[in-house]
Amino acid sequence: MTDDRETTMNDNHVLVLDAVAKSYAGVPALAPTSFAIEKGEFLTLLGPSGSGKSTLLKLIAGFETPTSGAILLRSLEISGLSPAQRQLGMVFQSYSLFPHLTVAKNIEYGLKRRKWSAERRRARVAEMLAIVKLEHRANALPAELSGGQQQRVAVARALAYDPDVLLMDEPLGALDRTLRLEMESEIKRIHGQLGTTFIYVTHDQQEAMHLSTRIAIMNNSQVVALGRPDDLFRNPPNVFTAEFFSDATTVAAEVDARTRFRFEAGGDGSWAAPAGTAPGRYTFGIRPRAARLGIVEGAPVLRGTITSSMLFGDEVRLFIDADVVRGLRVVIPSRANTFAPGDRVDVSIPWEDAILLPAEPVTSRAFHAGATR
Repeated sequence: MTDDRETTMNDNHVLVLDAVAKSYAGVPALAPTSFAIEKGEFLTLLGPSGSGKSTLLKLIAGFETPTSGAILLRSLEISGLSPAQRQLGMVFQSYSLFPHLTVAKNIEYGLKRRKWSAERRRARVAEMLAIVKLEHRANALPAELSGGQQQRVAVARALAYDPDVLLMDEPLGALDRTLRLEMESEIKRIHGQLGTTFIYVTHDQQEAMHLSTRIAIMNNSQVVALGRPDDLFRNPPNVFTAEFFSDATTVAAEVDARTRFRFEAGGDGSWAAPAGTAPGRYTFGIRPRAARLGIVEGAPVLRGTITSSMLFGDEVRLFIDADVVRGLRVVIPSRANTFAPGDRVDVSIPWEDAILLPAEPVTSRAFHAGATR
């Protein structure tokens, strides 16, 4: 995928990928990828396992060499440079702290390797300890720290020498949910305070949405969508993004010559399509919080049976087998849940909250036209 912005280096760009690709024994691990990352961005590479996100991060870091294409860091072509020769910081999921060194010494390590003076090192270590709020643990060993504290030390060490870009490879994967949310807040605070460019890898959609200024969504070894989190969530450019990132149930649909909308597998009725919608086949996406139980005037309606529900504190997620799609998900407030498995319900999807995309194969458990319902 090519970014919609220039991929040649300009003053606002810190990193540019120009048709970067990687293959192993002729098998593609990353399709040609081109986009630019601006100074101060928080870009997340988001995708399921095997989507190519870690391969792309390794190419940027220098742990792998591109099969083709170029990587530019501040106008310097770095594809052939070792990781140590690149002005990049790196934080791994395992943190990789030196167990025999104190917190302060871990943070200082990279500065000594870069031959900073002792006075300059002391000042920078003190500054980083303050940024990650660990001044009181400066003399502790890693084994004496909590998981969240170890994570902050790893971030401080990687940022201490002021890298052009900080790379983070699923750094919160080993933490429990409560600590993960706490660390998301800390990472966002540190990014805002320092203004360093971050490139972050995760498979967690919520994590990506909380942290990022832009997200590159990856699938099948390529970037399939690139944009701001809110834009991608509300206006996904393709079915994979709608299903994976917007959590949408997708259904095959069509608009006829009279601009009447209907579901391909049948169901009850047809509806006026939004103004300007051309006749043709479409994929209709339904986000769980965009659906409404009951009839909404002018909105497409699905009739179905509740099969199960899941409680998430203040919310309940209902699972519904509708006339044209199985496993439709609808989120409602817990206090409004008077439903039980077996109840028949109408589900409306107001046009302003619906996703309407050019026809693509869908992975939701939809009925196909002519199938037994």
